[in-house]
Amino acid sequence: MTGAVVVVLLLVTVLIGAHGVAAMRTTSDFLVASRRTSPMLNAAAVSGEYLSAASFLGVAGLVIKEGTGALWYPVGFTAGYLLMLALVAAPMRRSGALTVPGFAEARLGSRSLRRFCALVVVVIATLYLVPQIVAAGQLLTLVSGVDYWVGVVVSGLAVGITLALGGMRAATYVQAFQFALKLLLFAGPAIWLLLLAGPQLRSDLVAPPEFTHFTQDTPVEFRLDTDLVVAAPVEVVVDGIPTTLAPGAHHARADESWLFPAGAQVPALGGDRASLPIPGGTDWALPLLGSGASAPLLATWSVLVATALGTMGLPHIIVRFHTSPDGRAARRTAAITVGLLGTFYLATIVYGLLGTVLTPELHLSQGTDTAIVTLPGRVTDGATAGVLTTLLTAGAFAAFLATSLGLLLALSGALAHDLMPSGLRRLRLTALAASAAVVPAALLMVRVDVSAAVTSAFTVAASTFCPLLVLGLWWKGLTARGAYAGMIAGLVCSTGSMGLGAALGLGGTAGILLSQPALWTVPLSFTIMIAVSLGDHVPSWAEATMLRLHLADRE
Repeated sequence: MTGAVVVVLLLVTVLIGAHGVAAMRTTSDFLVASRRTSPMLNAAAVSGEYLSAASFLGVAGLVIKEGTGALWYPVGFTAGYLLMLALVAAPMRRSGALTVPGFAEARLGSRSLRRFCALVVVVIATLYLVPQIVAAGQLLTLVSGVDYWVGVVVSGLAVGITLALGGMRAATYVQAFQFALKLLLFAGPAIWLLLLAGPQLRSDLVAPPEFTHFTQDTPVEFRLDTDLVVAAPVEVVVDGIPTTLAPGAHHARADESWLFPAGAQVPALGGDRASLPIPGGTDWALPLLGSGASAPLLATWSVLVATALGTMGLPHIIVRFHTSPDGRAARRTAAITVGLLGTFYLATIVYGLLGTVLTPELHLSQGTDTAIVTLPGRVTDGATAGVLTTLLTAGAFAAFLATSLGLLLALSGALAHDLMPSGLRRLRLTALAASAAVVPAALLMVRVDVSAAVTSAFTVAASTFCPLLVLGLWWKGLTARGAYAGMIAGLVCSTGSMGLGAALGLGGTAGILLSQPALWTVPLSFTIMIAVSLGDHVPSWAEATMLRLHLADRE
């Protein structure tokens, strides 16, 4: 049944894309839907596009893995739209640009800066898009048993064909439809699961018990290579072979399945995951990220800066405000989006707490991203569990499709409009080619951590486009050289720091600053942009450009 629902969802997505063919005649139609999208429809589309795999599956999984401090992620995601509402939405729409690189050229008069911005779009979109396709493949494998590559190919083809057929207009209707679907299929099952849960389970949600012993025979299917530390001898079954684990360190290989008996003591995590809190434990309940680490407050601020400021710099979100009729409509879109996202994220708390109580073993296997679709089988059984799993799977797949459409649109615009200006036909072909190119990347990155990869995209966006937009929209003195210097510094430092952090695997404060560098790369980019611009010549037309960005819309 799950497979059939996913097929229907894919067909509806492609049919909506085909519906947009007749209305798409120009580049403006493809990229910004002719700027006629109403605030309510646009806000629903923005929300559908924004609520990706990281939101639908990742946040609940992070609550299991990192504790209640992980709820700072949705706070940052939603706060980004408040900043967008105050600083970006209306003046960005008044710029008249079709893309973020187009805005850079219109504001600062530099064609080379536009090309560089297009390359940054490609980096951000790739970092964000590949994990979506990976998660789609993993989800289909989990719920239907098909090979991973089948899910990846099907997902890539669906978004590529839909976008090539209908462009932004098709993406808007698909994303708005899928937001309504996600809200229904995410909040509905959460309420249903709470009603099915008995009084004891609902009581445990308030204060989840510490995961120190297995309460029943529990299989742990390791997704990645994992180091474990056993405190007492235990008999386990490893891929069907009974094995005795002596006290000490042990290594579980990726794709192995270990069956722990009821009553056995839960092994501790070793290696670079040793600092993760035990689900339900004292550190888990602390309201900061990385509570078991040496600098939890620093980690929390780093994530908040990356998610809130990164939202302002995501190219596939920024382009949404260009589809509004005017600046006032763009501002209304941002305001409505805040309310829609806040409503959706309430359900993540329910799933995170349910997962901590019912599937705490997922923190051992590094499979917390699958908690939501695993939960129905732990609360109930039979047909009810099957229906709930199907609903949640359809909602999760809708999340992948909606976000992937927006990212693919931004990627196609950067390649076929900003790097090499062209017409509608090349935009369509680029959408198909880009979706085809993402498939092999997703096949090679099957082990990627979806949440970590998405956070890295936010970090790069916060370190590059956020300073460009804030200063470009609000400071007359920004120059092309200043923007260039700041963006290069932000891009190199953010990507280099995250790469170095992954390679070295350091802990403590140094590890946080390397793996989550937004706390220092964003101020660095702002500082360099301002310093270089102050020593440069401001064009005479800069003031007139700024006036156009901030003059009230005509009635």
